[in-house]
Parts: sequence; C-alpha cells; structure tokens
Amino acid sequence: MSKKKTYYINYTIILIFAFFSNNFLWSQEDGLSKIKTVVIDAGHGGKDPGCHGKSALEKQVCLSMALKLGEAIKTKYPSINVIYTRDKDVFVELDDRAKIANKNNADLFICIHANSAAEAAYGTETYVLGLHKTEAQKQIAERENAAIYLEDDKGAKYKDFDLSPDAIIARQLQLSVFLDQSITFASKLQGEFKKIGRSDRGVRQAGFLVLYKTTMPSVLIETGFLTNHEEEKFLNDTLSQRKMANAMFTAFEKYKNEIEGVSISNTNNNDVKNIPNDQNTAIVKNNTVIFKVQIETSDSKIPTTDARFKGFDVSEYQQNNLYKYTVGSFENNEAAANKLKNELREKGFQHAFVVAFLNGERINLEKAIKLAEK
Repeated sequence: MSKKKTYYINYTIILIFAFFSNNFLWSQEDGLSKIKTVVIDAGHGGKDPGCHGKSALEKQVCLSMALKLGEAIKTKYPSINVIYTRDKDVFVELDDRAKIANKNNADLFICIHANSAAEAAYGTETYVLGLHKTEAQKQIAERENAAIYLEDDKGAKYKDFDLSPDAIIARQLQLSVFLDQSITFASKLQGEFKKIGRSDRGVRQAGFLVLYKTTMPSVLIETGFLTNHEEEKFLNDTLSQRKMANAMFTAFEKYKNEIEGVSISNTNNNDVKNIPNDQNTAIVKNNTVIFKVQIETSDSKIPTTDARFKGFDVSEYQQNNLYKYTVGSFENNEAAANKLKNELREKGFQHAFVVAFLNGERINLEKAIKLAEK
C-alpha cells in the first residue's frame, strides 16, 4: 500500500474517532457533567530549576502559585479532588506529569510556568496544544520540553516521539472537544489576569509535550517573565502569587460553572472571595461564615484604588457610621484568614486583624470560629 493511501486511511480513522468522541463528550455536557478531579502541575522542580531572574527561580514561584490555587479550590469546593504533580521541590518527568492526570481521570489539567526572553518582554500568556505561529512560541515550547534531557534516560523514551505539524494536527482532531474546552478555559484565565493589571499576551498554541500527552482539557500558563526585573519582583512576592492564584481560581470557577450549567447570578462579591481579588464570583451560601482581614477604618469613604492600599484588592463595608476595608475572603476557614493577616502585617499593614461575617453581617469572631467548626 502506498504511503499516500496509508496517510488518508489513518486520517479518516482519526476523523471517525473524533466524531464519536465529540458525540460522547457533548452528551456528557448535555447531562451537565461535573468537574470532579483537577490536576495542578507546577513546572520544573528539583534538579530542573527552569528559567530564572536575578534571584527568583521558576520552579519556586510556580510551586507557590500551584499550592495557592489548589488551596483555593479545596477550600471552596471540598468535594473536588485536587492532585498536584508535585507539592514540594522534586523533579518529575514530563511523561509522568501527564500520566498522573490521565491515571486519575482528571477533568482539567493546569500547568503553571514562568517565562524567559529579552529583558523588555512582559505579560502573561496561556497555551493550548497546537502549532506555533511565531519563532518565539516555538522557542518557549522547546525550552519547556527540554526538561526531558534531565531525565534519567536523557530523553531516550521520547526519541521516536512525533511532534511534527501533521502529528499535532492529528492529535488536535483526536481531542477536538478537549481542545475547545482548553481554549475556553485559557480565555477565561487571560481575562482574569488582565483584570488584576497583568499585560494580556493572549491565548496561544504550541507543541508542549505535557499537553500533547494529556487526555482532558489542558492549559499551560506562562505567568510572566522572570527575565524582566519588575515581573520578577512581582512573581517572587507572596501576595502577588496569591493574586495570580486567585485569578486562576476565578477563571476556574467561571469555567466550572459554565460547563456544569450553574448560574452565578445574585452574586455578592463581598462574601465570595477566597483570596485577595474582588473579581471572584460564586453563589453565596446561607449560614456560611466568611472570614476576612480588615486593614483600614475611616470616618470618610476611601476609593478602593487609593495608594494606601498598596495595590491590593479591597472590599468595603459600613458599620457604626464608619467605612471599613478588608482583604480576602475565606469560607469557614479562620486559619487561612490568619495566615493572610500575618502576610499583610509583613507588608506594612501593622494593625491588620481578622473579622467574620454571617449572611452579610459582621459577627463576633469567637462565635464565628465555633460556627465554622460545625
């Protein structure tokens, strides 16, 4: 049989597979399929530091954001199984990262990285599997894929692995519904990053090995450029990492609600934020204790963009004719609020303290802790 005939037969088989896969997956969506398992992949680790700036290492900032994102998901949605490909500074092979997601039948794979380029480069971009359109995108994929050469077999297992344009197109066809969902989630991520002031470099495509091998909606986030001094400073800051993780969480929540057909109307932003960022949306639950960190009190209204708030996302409430300003929001989790309080004190908010709310009304902290424990 000629190579040309073989190609067309294989191509037809892929199209047939994609057709039935699409019908199966869309039937799941019509039945309002649920997100049950999320795999969060902190890029690099151990002997693979990734890219770096003057002091920050990619493996460190990615792990911090990954753990914060996982914490937010588990806090708000305890029924969702959150799995990390690594939760400490260890080396994990690219192939194993994908295997962890596939083995656990993950509904979403979120890979977190930091970028490297000329010093002037800045901004966030989110990748899905596809053909690169620029030389820069190709170089990013090659840099992230280069981790295979640190594996024990020096990448031998990937020797015959096909990342040619034809192979990537075939894979896209094979997983076309997953790709559509990946793009949807990636778009939401970029939208949320833009809301917290990050420069939006858009949703892009490239041949990342880790995305090629996963069989679920998958994205790879390049959170910023460590080779840019200002971006390095931002990504290396604990509270900035929380802001990035919260943007990811908000995008996740919007994506989850969309594919599950959940309405997010009647939202009260003061009561639904998990970590600093007033962009979070969710359905407010009655009788849920919300812990926040109060950082300012004033007898006159203060714009939430005022310089005294140092760029943090704040919420305002009124009590006893005073205007009061808080950061963060944690459902039934006083310990997480205390942790944020300590971080804020280190950032100069010396008088920060934890407050609690029930159904929109501030309540005694001791009572709140007891209610939350129930």
